[in-house]
Amino acid sequence: MAEITWIKLKTDMFDDEKIKIIERMPEGDGILVVWVKLLAYAGKVNCSGYIMIAEDIPMNIEEMAIIFNRPLEKVRYAIQVLQRYRMIEVDENERICISNWEKHQNIDGMEKVRLQTAERNRKYRERKKQQALQAPNDASQELASDVSVTSRDGIEVEVDIEEDKELKRSSTTATKPSPPVSIITFFQENVRFNLSPFELETIIHWENEYSYELIIEAMKRTALANATALRYTEGILIDWQKKRLTTLAEVERDDAAFNQKKGAKRNESNPRSRQSPGGTEQDNYSL
Repeated sequence: MAEITWIKLKTDMFDDEKIKIIERMPEGDGILVVWVKLLAYAGKVNCSGYIMIAEDIPMNIEEMAIIFNRPLEKVRYAIQVLQRYRMIEVDENERICISNWEKHQNIDGMEKVRLQTAERNRKYRERKKQQALQAPNDASQELASDVSVTSRDGIEVEVDIEEDKELKRSSTTATKPSPPVSIITFFQENVRFNLSPFELETIIHWENEYSYELIIEAMKRTALANATALRYTEGILIDWQKKRLTTLAEVERDDAAFNQKKGAKRNESNPRSRQSPGGTEQDNYSL
């Protein structure tokens, strides 16, 4: 992902006349919270100050209310106020943009992140071509089904969206597929098919962080839990990473240890399960 983890805020921002006016309004504090959230999200998506869910999907007010965790009416009112004072702009495509974004932010630094993302994507495409050479039958077929998807940063990322006929959604407990099967295809077939460019890019970059077998296993567990959010799968992978589990065998041993510990605690809390030489404690007391 090409997210920006910081933005610039002026130390004298509360001396601005517009901010002072907003502070005196009945919902002034709430409006300023929405304003700061807009600034933070604009930096996060790194799309020239626009508030976007994906490159071609502008975030509407209803979605802002959900993502910002604020009541819909208060977000709608905040947007009206911020637009009145020209702190935000709404273009002809109803995309909301922070006014003078490039004037106040470190555009050079943000552009550097874009270039780094482009380089990672180039390496990904090169790796796919190498896989095609090593496995000409399966991998070449997979490579041929790649299409160019534009990410929210305007960077083209090659992703595989062809349905794999051998994988069925109901087969989440099947044997782990061989590496030529795309992790994107596996997620689409077993968890959720419709993925945004942002989600596709996220899955692609998992390959740089986690092993193939762990990604597939995390996706299987997501499907078994009837979860569809990408964050559910990512949460599993992050948890394994924190535990320094790098192979499927290590994960299985960790699961076994957890279940054993859980079973021991359950037995300790159940007096009927404690045995004495002549039977359970309850049996001995009744003699």
